[in-house]
Amino acid sequence: MHVDAMTSPVPLRQTGELARRAQSAGFSGLLFTETGRTAYLNAAMAAQAAPGLELSTGVAVAFPRSPFVTAAAAWELQEATDGRFRLGLGTQVRTHVVRRYGVPFERPGPRLRDYVRAVKACFSAFRTGKLDHHGEFYDLDFITPQWSAGPIEAPDPKVDIAAVNPWMLRMAGEVADGVHIHPIAEPGYLTRHAVPNIAAGAAKAGRSASDVAVIVPVLTIVGDSDEERDAERERVRFSMAFYGSTPNYAFIWDEAGFEGTTARIREKQKSGDFAAMAAQISDEHIAAFATESTWDGLADALTGKYADVATRLVLYNALTDPDRVERYGEVARRVSRG
Repeated sequence: MHVDAMTSPVPLRQTGELARRAQSAGFSGLLFTETGRTAYLNAAMAAQAAPGLELSTGVAVAFPRSPFVTAAAAWELQEATDGRFRLGLGTQVRTHVVRRYGVPFERPGPRLRDYVRAVKACFSAFRTGKLDHHGEFYDLDFITPQWSAGPIEAPDPKVDIAAVNPWMLRMAGEVADGVHIHPIAEPGYLTRHAVPNIAAGAAKAGRSASDVAVIVPVLTIVGDSDEERDAERERVRFSMAFYGSTPNYAFIWDEAGFEGTTARIREKQKSGDFAAMAAQISDEHIAAFATESTWDGLADALTGKYADVATRLVLYNALTDPDRVERYGEVARRVSRG
């Protein structure tokens, strides 16, 4: 398994040092989420600061950008990294897409499938000069040398998508190069839903499930003292409450034996009581969905949990404390060597 560190984009002047430190610590790559800042610009800065580091968007919001615009940005990043960039895309949720970005959200799953195919058609067009994609949502058939990025020496970027429910997982297996698993996905979810549905989608497209990378973010609670682990456990509790408030993810809690978790979190969310939201996440939730260990035991704990299902692990909270980056990096080295 490759081991990446997840980070939110930061002011561009800070990105270079972040990338250099992640690379020096021992991470395979950096995965940039997209929140208040763009993942693409941060990836570009990281590519210049830390050559050889693998970079990905994890995930960039698809629909506000045309497939051609997204393909062009990914193409340039693939060239800048000498083939070490992965384009990670997601739908986001309706409120953000419609009310913040101001674009349609109808039938997001089929739309994303067409979007991925359109992006790959643009990659082909950059090499051949011929653009010919006609899908349900996107029609692209015009390109000239002046408006084409042109061929690059690196292979086409891999295109990964975020998927949670069975339909999206099958679709990812059919058209994508990798799947970003959700941060609250525990191992049982991976074996019940992710792995078999990705395999079914791949088989439908006539390819092997091994052609599709399974990219798994992991929440970790690590320390050699109770005090150190207690502090990180509370941070993880807040993260799990945030992610667990989305109705579409409720079935993950329910199937793991924590029925009604999402409904209880959302009830507290209505009043903006973040502490009460976090209080709905019990220590039993955390034991099932996070990985807790001493520093010496963390690499083995992660390998034992995920080696049979994950292509890439993404350490969700490895960069939140600057004093612990090197220790997490050593864990990343041990997992990668294993």
